[in-house]
Amino acid sequence: MLYPIQNAVRNRLDISGIWDFKTDSHHVGEQEGWSNGLVDARPIAVPGSWNEQYEDLFGYLDLAWYVRRVYVPSHWQGERVFIRVGSACYHGVVYINGVKVGEHEGGHLPFAFEITDLVKWGEENVVAISVENELKPTRLPSGNMESSMGMFASTPRTTFDFYPFAGLHRPVALYTTPQTYIEDVTVVTEVAGANGVVKVAARLNTSHSGLGAATIQAGDQTIKGELNFVDGVAETTLVVPNARFWSDVDPHLYALTIATDADSYTLQIGIRTIAVQGGQILLNGKPVKLNGFGRHEDFIASGKGLNLPLMVKDYQLMRWTGANSYRTSHYPYSEEEMQLADREGFLIIDEIPAVSLQFDNDENIAIRLRTCLQQIDELVARDKNHPSVVMWCVANEPMPRSLNLAALGGQVSDPSEVQGKAMLDAMIAHAKSLDATRPVTIVTVMGGPQSWMEKCDVICMNRYWGWYVLGGELDKARAALEQELDQTYEMWGRPIIVTEFGADTIPGMHGHPTVMWTEEYQADFIRFHLEVAAARDFVAGMHVWNFADFAAVQSIARVAGINHKGVFTRIRTPKMAAHVLREFWVQSQA
Repeated sequence: MLYPIQNAVRNRLDISGIWDFKTDSHHVGEQEGWSNGLVDARPIAVPGSWNEQYEDLFGYLDLAWYVRRVYVPSHWQGERVFIRVGSACYHGVVYINGVKVGEHEGGHLPFAFEITDLVKWGEENVVAISVENELKPTRLPSGNMESSMGMFASTPRTTFDFYPFAGLHRPVALYTTPQTYIEDVTVVTEVAGANGVVKVAARLNTSHSGLGAATIQAGDQTIKGELNFVDGVAETTLVVPNARFWSDVDPHLYALTIATDADSYTLQIGIRTIAVQGGQILLNGKPVKLNGFGRHEDFIASGKGLNLPLMVKDYQLMRWTGANSYRTSHYPYSEEEMQLADREGFLIIDEIPAVSLQFDNDENIAIRLRTCLQQIDELVARDKNHPSVVMWCVANEPMPRSLNLAALGGQVSDPSEVQGKAMLDAMIAHAKSLDATRPVTIVTVMGGPQSWMEKCDVICMNRYWGWYVLGGELDKARAALEQELDQTYEMWGRPIIVTEFGADTIPGMHGHPTVMWTEEYQADFIRFHLEVAAARDFVAGMHVWNFADFAAVQSIARVAGINHKGVFTRIRTPKMAAHVLREFWVQSQA
């Protein structure tokens, strides 16, 4: 899905801002005509989570309505007009002037509907969006189901360890296209000596045939290729001589423009390759380490809502630590995040919201699989052209019926392991069928079956030796981590990324001697993990859990409803561990 842009032939109007808002716990809004306007509404900010904006909405996840009145510019007449919602968490229904135009399931990816025939020119148009975020076993991520998470039993009843924020979390926009327009662009790049090879495939919204062009601006040089559209599809290959290859240290972007006789679309591309060879990840043919964080889209007041100043601040703080990578744990992040990652040179593991999948033999498995495949389709379609996206992740911590912390492998003894492997293998295969240019992985839970790693191009492991297991015993935890890493590499012979390791830390809490929950303990915990990784070439990356403290569900394991594993607090002040990271990732490289 192409990001809407403003240019000579396309228009874009962001209608985010203050909307009218009303909850609908009895689900009467559609019948009573709320799509035409709300009575007794209160103001709410879009983007933003409603749970953070009003105290009485903190735990509310049921149906709610957003309404805004807008004028559509008169000079748009004659063009096709669309409405695009960046994110409606979890299920959104869109109405224009009281008419339902479409709905979408999935809380973190954009969707759009054509509204040309419904626009009233020269007068106000009523835009209404109903959103609900009920926790259900069939959804991604799932909720209100039996869980083996023990002390993580929570309010609300999630199977995941972050708050299930609800609402319109990303911009809502109107945009136009010509009648025949560029519907999709796919870019694949290669490195050929000093030259960059850019393969372009473009698709129109109709079966139109005719000529177009693909153009790359490389400094004062213009590189042009012909697009010969047949039945609405065309391909061409461009060669950029003496190219600057995109990387984490030189994130150079080129402007690629696709043009037809009626339409034009420009996107920023990076020329680079990503590959796996033995125990290494190769960026442009050279080994690279993915050092950084698991993160969350989370902040006070905005919740999961797009927060541009915070986004810039977070990137600056990650760079300060020396990080070059992060995972979009545990859902797709905003398109604006991906654009900034392209520009700033971050290496992204891009993840769908398949968190803590369960595989008991019930009727929900097939439904969850269909939803996972849909999410993979939408994520790849949205993010396939971002050079920063170097890996797809199709699941985080899938859960067998029971965890085995004492063994690294062995015979399958649980039916859920067999069912889980079949589902995970299908998801990995589906992602690879959509994009053969990037590695695909799942992130495994501590104590989960090794067999689930079989189809992964990169082994990604969440491990908490020294916290949930062997807590307070850092020497034993270090030995256990070393043993598991070595045995896992011996088994699979592939690069390993420890995608989570962390310890909850109350800011300002200190101890002598070092004890759990103190800043000293977190600092020592992270230090030994980085030392273990540095001694093993096959460890291709370390992602600390977490970049910053974030809102979680209420449970006895989450003080004040916050997961405190961040190396920064929720308001972005550093803990001691942040300085340890800088010591390893910046000062030791100087």
